[in-house]
Amino acid sequence: MSPVSSVVLVTGASSGFGALAAHALASAGHTVYASMRDISGRNAERAAEVRERAAREGIDLRVVELDVLSQESADRAVATVLREAGRLDVLVHNAGHMVLGPTEAFTPKEMAAVYDTNVLGTQRVNRAALPHLRAQGHGLLLWVGSSSTRGGTPPYLAPYFAAKAAMDAVAVSYAAELARFGIDTSIVVPGAFTSGTNHFANAGHPADTGTVAAYETRYEGLTEQVGRALAAITPEDADVAEVAREIVRVVGLPAGKRPFRTHIDPADDGSEAVSVVADRIREDFYHRIGLDDLLGPRAQA
Repeated sequence: MSPVSSVVLVTGASSGFGALAAHALASAGHTVYASMRDISGRNAERAAEVRERAAREGIDLRVVELDVLSQESADRAVATVLREAGRLDVLVHNAGHMVLGPTEAFTPKEMAAVYDTNVLGTQRVNRAALPHLRAQGHGLLLWVGSSSTRGGTPPYLAPYFAAKAAMDAVAVSYAAELARFGIDTSIVVPGAFTSGTNHFANAGHPADTGTVAAYETRYEGLTEQVGRALAAITPEDADVAEVAREIVRVVGLPAGKRPFRTHIDPADDGSEAVSVVADRIREDFYHRIGLDDLLGPRAQA
């Protein structure tokens, strides 16, 4: 069973869900490593803010450099956590990047870059961390997914949606493959929060402006229309911090008692309804083929 106070590594913690989750977890009494790229350069100011806040509030919130695009960086970050804290209990896969634009306008290389961050980035960090989690016989992989994986999906977000769907599929397979090592899996699924994060503000755009212009002749202003529509169906009291609170709740539950998937989706785009069916079918199939023990972590002696 995981310790009451866990050592947690959060990827992509310079802003958004990652920053909120790292602070909330540390405030709940966990030792938290907020990871981000280039902490002596582009994120130096943000790293300093995190350290200052930790000192001011008396919480164990630390900064570690981690670029999910680099296996060497992932290896170094995990080694730092193990050297300083002596163990690693929870890995929060949050790092991601959003892009906006007509799907045709993205080159294969641009689409691959989105996949690299959102999917292969998790694999690099897993390959750094999982040998230690498997050896200790307990742990939690918490994946920050997206309601776009199974819910309503507006256009002009295909590379991001496809990458998040792939990440979800990877998480589902890992859940079964890690169960006999005593490692938990939970997928926290946020909906489309149009305020409180920098996802839309920091979104990338295709370099092929000619194709973008061609689509504007028939879809003029579509990006802004989608943004307004999402904002309109999102309740006024929707609080992006609710995602962080759910992550804290899941981490704090006993090993083996954590939910496989939870949704924080104020706009209710339908993802939860579809996931309930999909996850039930997965459970039923595992029972049919005699692999029910893979539906939850096995307690280690």
